[in-house]
Amino acid sequence: MSVPREELVTVALGDRSYPIHIGPGLLADLGDRLAPFLKRNRVALVTDRNVADLHLAAAEAALRAAGIACVTQILPPGEQTKNFATLERLLDWLLAEKIERGDLILALGGGVIGDLTGFAAAILRRGVDFAQIPTTLLAQVDSSVGGKTAINSPHGKNLIGAFHQPRIVLADIALLDSLPRRELLAGYAEVVKYGLLGDAAFFDWLEQHGAALCAGDLPARVEAVTQSCRAKAQIVAADEREAGQRALLNLGHTFGHALEQATNYDARLLHGEGVAIGMCLAFALSHAMGLATGQEVERVKRHLSGIGLPVRVADIKGADIDVDTLLAGMAQDKKVADGRINFILPRAIGDSFVTDQVDPDLVRQVLAASLAA
Repeated sequence: MSVPREELVTVALGDRSYPIHIGPGLLADLGDRLAPFLKRNRVALVTDRNVADLHLAAAEAALRAAGIACVTQILPPGEQTKNFATLERLLDWLLAEKIERGDLILALGGGVIGDLTGFAAAILRRGVDFAQIPTTLLAQVDSSVGGKTAINSPHGKNLIGAFHQPRIVLADIALLDSLPRRELLAGYAEVVKYGLLGDAAFFDWLEQHGAALCAGDLPARVEAVTQSCRAKAQIVAADEREAGQRALLNLGHTFGHALEQATNYDARLLHGEGVAIGMCLAFALSHAMGLATGQEVERVKRHLSGIGLPVRVADIKGADIDVDTLLAGMAQDKKVADGRINFILPRAIGDSFVTDQVDPDLVRQVLAASLAA
C-alpha cells in the first residue's frame, strides 16, 4: 500500500487563518513545523496520562531535535478532567512556568485535552497562542478545528468556554493506530456527521469505505479526515462564532450532550457514541415531523450499528435514564434561545437545518421510543 501524500486544509479567517496538516508521520517533524510560530525556542506541552505513555517521548524528541525546549504537564484522562479544578491547576502551572503572551502552548491529545488547553490559552494573560496536535479521530475531524474551547459544568457540557483559534493543527493519521477500537468508532460518528449534515455523496462514500477506514486502511483515513476538515473549515470560515450556519455542526449533539450529562460523563458513554445515538434521534424526530423518510432513518441506523456504534438510548449499558432527565439536560443546551431549544434536524441525508419549531410532545415520544427499543 502506498503512503498517502500529506493534505493541507486552510481555515480562512483573515489574519487569523491557520493550516491543518493531515497525513502520517507528522509528529516526527513537530519541532520544524512549529518553529515558524515561535518567538522563543520554548513551548509548554499539555497532555494526559494515556497519551503521554504512547506519544510524549516522540513529541519531546522532535522538539529537542529542532532546538526547542519543552515543559510538560500530564493530566488525568477522561471527560471528567474538563472541570474548573483541573483548569485552575493547569493555569497555575502555566503561570509558574512563566509562559508569556508571546509563547505557544501545545495540546497533545484528544478532545478533552484540546478543549481544556485551548480554554486555558484563551484566558491566560488574556490570550496565548496554542497549537492542536490531535491524537484521536474525533479530535482530528472535529474538536481540534474551529476554535471552540471549553470545560463542562454540572449544568451541562461545554457551557463555560471561549472561541480561541489555534495557530496550527497537525493531524498525524499514524497516531490513530494506537486508539482502542471503541475510541476510534466514537470518532467515526463525527465523520459520519459531515455526510449527514451536508454531503450525501460523502455519506455514500462512507457506506463503501467506512469499514475499511475503521479496520486501519490508511488512504481511507486520510481521505475521511481531509473531507471532514474541509467541510468544517468552510463552515467555520463563514460563521466563526456560531451565529447561524455553524450550528449545523451540532447535528446529534443536543441529544448527545444530554445523554453524556445523564451518564455523568463517565465511561458508560463516549462523546461520539452519544453523537451517534443523537443523530439517530434527530432523524427519527425529523421523520415524525414528516421530513426525513423512514428509509433514510433506517439507512443511518444500519450504517452506524453495522460499524459497531450504539443507535438507541437503550443501547447504553448500565445507565438508568428517563425522558424527563434528558429533556432537562437538553433545556441547558448552548443553542437554547428565549427558552426554546434550537434543534439541528435533517430534511434528508446531506440536507440539515436549524429550527426551534419542534413540538415538545414529539421529542418526548421519540426519546421514549429509543429508551424502550
